[in-house]
Amino acid sequence: MSANPVNEFSELRASWWWFLMLGILLAVCGTAAIIFPALTVTTSLITVVFLGVLLMVAGIATMIGAFSAGKWSGLLLHLLAGMFYVLTGFLITEAPLAATAGLTLLLAGLFIVLGVFRIVVAIMIRFPSWGWSLLNGVVTLLAGWVIYRHFPQSVLWVVGLLVGLEMLFSGWTWIMLAACMRNRRVETN
Repeated sequence: MSANPVNEFSELRASWWWFLMLGILLAVCGTAAIIFPALTVTTSLITVVFLGVLLMVAGIATMIGAFSAGKWSGLLLHLLAGMFYVLTGFLITEAPLAATAGLTLLLAGLFIVLGVFRIVVAIMIRFPSWGWSLLNGVVTLLAGWVIYRHFPQSVLWVVGLLVGLEMLFSGWTWIMLAACMRNRRVETN
């Protein structure tokens, strides 16, 4: 049985202010992570350490899952994958600055390749509103180039800035959703 979006929206509407509070909290935290350099560095390191811890938890869960499934052909593969997760997570938490540097270079490369890809596809295919995709590609390419060009200094701010931007935009999404819930009447067809 699928949920009725009108009923769900009506039920959520009564708690619109929780969504508003969540949005404000995320927007404030995201803004702080972007504006204050010390918070940006801290956010970068905390994010990477958190990633390391998540990898270790996932690795342990994968190994437990491999054994609890009983005798099966994937036991060794899942056991090795779990150990790899744990080892990678441990290395990240032991050297968070080096892990942040690796992640920063990976992001720079990803942005450069993604930007070039978007530019080429937009120019070659020229689908409706292709100019926006072209602009997106140029901005993504430039962001990757700036990150790479300012390496190793960019290690201290890139991950924190990206997490801050994500929190800021997520916060505004929740704020807008709360405003929509508060002000909108739901019509039942």
